[in-house]
Amino acid sequence: MGKFLYGRDTSATFEDRLLLHLQLVMGMKLRRGESFTFSWKHDPTLGDGRTTVWIHPRSTIVFMYSGSRPSQVNRGWLEALMFTANQPTGLHVVPEHFDIGDTAADVDVVL
Repeated sequence: MGKFLYGRDTSATFEDRLLLHLQLVMGMKLRRGESFTFSWKHDPTLGDGRTTVWIHPRSTIVFMYSGSRPSQVNRGWLEALMFTANQPTGLHVVPEHFDIGDTAADVDVVL
């Protein structure tokens, strides 16, 4: 389990494989100078909440991986995550098998 750190006091834990895909999507958006929101659900042990942060080119973002080996990139998943990042609702985690034709309701994504 890796960690996404944003600013001084916001963090979330994600599997290393997902974290890599999030890093790639955020990197692509930020290289273009694009700002966007990133939302995620809290771990059920922490309650039933969610967090949304505003990502912009001057954001302080850290991706901390627990493993030393890089994960393999799934191009389809990367495209699906990028698709969400380009929507008004912003980047959010979708399952690896997510199809761009699916809707948030189809995959039980709550923003």
